[in-house]
Formats: sequence, structure tokens, C-alpha cells
Amino acid sequence: MYRYDEIDQRLVDERVAQFRDQTRRYLAGDLTDDEFRPLRLQNGLYVQRHAPMLRIAVPYGLLASRQLRRLAYIARRYDRGWGHVTTRQNVQFNWLKLPEVPDLLADLAEVEMHAIQTSGNCIRNITSDQFAGVVADELEDPRPWCEILRQWSSFHPEFAYLPRKFKIAVNAASTDRAVVAAHDIGLHLTHDAAGATGFTVLVGGGLGRAPMIGSVVREFLPARHLLSYCEAILRVYNRHGRRDNIHKARIKILVKSLGVAEFTRQVEAEWAHLEDGPETLSDAEIARVKGHFTAPAYEILTPRDTLFETRKRDKAFARWLERNVTAHKVAGYSIVSLSLKAPGQAPGDISAEQMEAVADLADQYSFGELRVSHEQNLILADVRQRDLYALWGRAKAIGLATPTIGLLSDIICCPGGDFCSLANAKSIPIARAIADRFEDLDYLFDVGDVSLNISGCMNGCGHHSVGNIGVLGVDKRGEEWYQVTLGGAQGRDASLGEVIGPSFRAAEMPDVVQRLLETYVEQRHADESFIDTVRRIGLEPFKARVYTTQAEERKVSNG
Repeated sequence: MYRYDEIDQRLVDERVAQFRDQTRRYLAGDLTDDEFRPLRLQNGLYVQRHAPMLRIAVPYGLLASRQLRRLAYIARRYDRGWGHVTTRQNVQFNWLKLPEVPDLLADLAEVEMHAIQTSGNCIRNITSDQFAGVVADELEDPRPWCEILRQWSSFHPEFAYLPRKFKIAVNAASTDRAVVAAHDIGLHLTHDAAGATGFTVLVGGGLGRAPMIGSVVREFLPARHLLSYCEAILRVYNRHGRRDNIHKARIKILVKSLGVAEFTRQVEAEWAHLEDGPETLSDAEIARVKGHFTAPAYEILTPRDTLFETRKRDKAFARWLERNVTAHKVAGYSIVSLSLKAPGQAPGDISAEQMEAVADLADQYSFGELRVSHEQNLILADVRQRDLYALWGRAKAIGLATPTIGLLSDIICCPGGDFCSLANAKSIPIARAIADRFEDLDYLFDVGDVSLNISGCMNGCGHHSVGNIGVLGVDKRGEEWYQVTLGGAQGRDASLGEVIGPSFRAAEMPDVVQRLLETYVEQRHADESFIDTVRRIGLEPFKARVYTTQAEERKVSNG
């Protein structure tokens, strides 16, 4: 993984010292709330419903075990013993004391971590495939390109005050696990006819208010021009993006208002001034960054199914293998997903004790590294197949072996009204109620892949718009209600969900989800997934089941 050089470390250390002084001045009354707000946001610090929240950057979701141990220390020392994994592959702490935040940032800097540009109107954390570098279906490892983008975008003076926050995702696999089409800039790594590396560039995707799927503005961009072309896009956005209306400030609104063709024309015209300029990536620079992402010391293992007998003996282990273990590109190895969706736990939450235990697992089984997924789980990317049974036992002992990756109870969920001051409604209690209703693993395995995403407000931090089933908290006459969408999906054929009708009370949500699943089970063809059934038959059968049954039950309850 990438290691800081002297310049990286100095930048982060100086930022810590700078923020320490800013915090001192604010607490002394020398800075007003309005003056301090942009300063704290530049350092990832939010004022939430109950306490300050700090969002810590995890570039493209990659962590070393020593960094996870430091996060465990922070959870104990500065928080209430917990951290929260976000859909941006970051980690949040929700119960901080403002005077202690500079010390926390200094502790992070000691392990090459920070909270810079995790908030504010700037280029946020670069995200990617949680399986990057270890799956067979990718053209090459996308992480070096993510790191190049990270270095370019960090402290970039021209893009420190954009009209709105800006998100970039990079994918190099045939399967898109990074939701590339739902980003301000989405980059699919590709090769041209001669085998040269480049990118298909999408612009104008985004979730939250007015969700949109990005549009292709360039089918093939030679890799050496990655930074200059992204700069051209951001310059057009910086010049024309709206700053008078926060709800119309994202680049997706600009692309829509100009039209894809005109927006592309302006980008190409801007790029004409930048092409082959100082930001053109040299072969030496690309090689320098790629040198940080070499393969670990894999053993030569015999490619055989050594788990067959164990799988036959232990049904629980077999289920975990089916859902939480993914094929690796190196024979004899597997990719393991550790679920942060244990029953009764808020999706994405992890305790300090679990962090330390996972760090130990990473050291013993996965070369001291792990990944954070945007589905709010953790990944051990390089596990020998002969170690899977032992690893499963240890993961089960710490509550991280729930065998439901990709199933309904692998819920993506924002913190919602329990923490966030922007939320219209709570998210976590809805996720728990639905998970409690569907704790029967046999039923979940029969239903198969279904993504359920929950957001507490229109900002869409729970990615509800691309959930097969999406749930959005809304305010209705001062009460918390929940709007349901169907048909969203991530991947190469990404789509946005459609609202099925009027919203529901919190207590009704488990019943609503149950009726949606019942309709799918009745209507599906053999081996047809939930999203494929929705796309084939449309929303009407689902709406009819949900609202007819709901009306009948309300009639009975009203006597």
C-alpha cells in the first residue's frame, strides 16, 4: 500500500498544528462560529445532533492493521468505544469533544492518516472496488490510479472551494463494485485496441436530491491525460456551477442544464489548453506510484477444493463460504468479507475490541492489510483457503461472521436521525426492525441477492436510490415516515429506484418489505434475481400487494 514520504507527512503534520491553533482561538472566543465553520469542515469535523463527529479518510478503502489498531485506540480514548464505517469507505466517530480533536488528529498523523477533505466543497475521498488488485475480472489494479488522483486533489488550491462537494470513483473490473455511475466523475479503466491503458469517463452521476446516472463524456481517455482531463471537467464546473442554490449546485445539475453534448464540448475546449501540459503523467511517475502496490509474497498453493469435506460437515460454515468468500485471482487464496451487520447492531458499526481483533486477523491471515467496502463491511483480501475454517471460527467469535453478504439483511444504512442533524427520520431502528423480521437464514438464502439501502434524508448517504429496495426517511407533518423505491441497482447496468407510492409509518416497514419479497417469490422465474424480476414485471404487482394489504389491515385496525 502507499506509504507517506517526507512531503506527505509534513503536509499532514502542519495541518494538525494549524487546526490546533484554530481550535484554540475558537474556544478562546477569538473566532466566531461562522469563522470556525469552514475551518473545521476542511478537517472533516461536523457538528451533529449530540456531539461533534469526525470523518476520517480511508483512501480507496485500504487500511493497514496498524492503522486499524490506532482507530481502536481513538474509539476508546476519544469516543464511546465505537466507530462507524461509511458508504464512502471512510470511518466516523460520533461522540467527540471539540478540545480533544487536535490531539486525535495528531494521533492519526502518526500512522499516516488524516481527516482532510472528508467534508466541505472540495474533492472528497477517492473510492474504488473493495476487491481491487485481487480479483480475476479486472484489467489491472486501479489503486495506483486512485492514489494518483488522491495526491493531485489533496490541497489543490483551484478546487478548495467548489460549488458543492465532489466525488470520484475508479473501477477496473468487469463487475462494477464501486457504483461508478453514481459519482460526479466515474472512471472505468479500459484498454484500447493496441492494449494501451485508458479510461471511459462518466460525469454527472450522483445520489441524494435529484439522483442521476452519469453520462459518458469520453469513451477512451489515454491514461497519461487522467489528471489534465479531470482538471478540465472541474474547471468547467467551477466556472458555471451554481453557488446561489445548494440544491442545484452539484455537477449533475450543470450537466443536465447544459446537456451532455454541450458540457462535453466545453470540457474538450478547456482541455485543449491543458493537454500535454505539466499535469501529463509520465511513465516514470506512473511506475513510481505503482511501485507501492506490489503483490504480497503469495505461496504456491495447489488449486484444489480442500474445503469440501468441511463444508459437508458444517452447514453454517458452508453458508458463510457461499456468501462471504469470493474467488481470488491467485490459486489457493480467497477474499473474505467480514460482515458488520450482526443482528441487533447498527449497520457499519464496529467496536474497539472488534477493530483490534480484525487487525490481528489481518496480520495472521492477510499480510497485515484490510479493506473497507462502501457496503459498510470489512475485507481480508488475501486469505489462504486452508485457513478459511480457522478464520471463520475466529470471526464468528467476535460477531463478524454473519453469512449474509449480498442478502437482504446486508443492509446499507446511514446514521440517520439518531446522530445526524440533517436527517428527517431515523434509519438505524428501521434497519434493525427489518433485520429482526428476516433473521431466518433459510428464507434469506432462498430469496437470494437483494440490496436494501436506507437513508434518513434526501442527501442519500445510505445510497437508497441504487438499492433494489430503497428506503428514504421523510418528514410528514412533523412525524417520521418512510418512502420506498424499487428497481435501483449498482453495477455496470446501474439504475435508480422509482417511488412505489405514498410513504409508510416506521412500524409498517417490516411488513412492507415482507410483501415486496412475497411478490418476488411468487413472480420470479427460475434462477431470476429480485432486480431482474422487478425489471421484467414492473412496479405494479409490488404496489398492488403492498397497498392493498395495507389498506385492508388499516381498515381492520380502525374497526
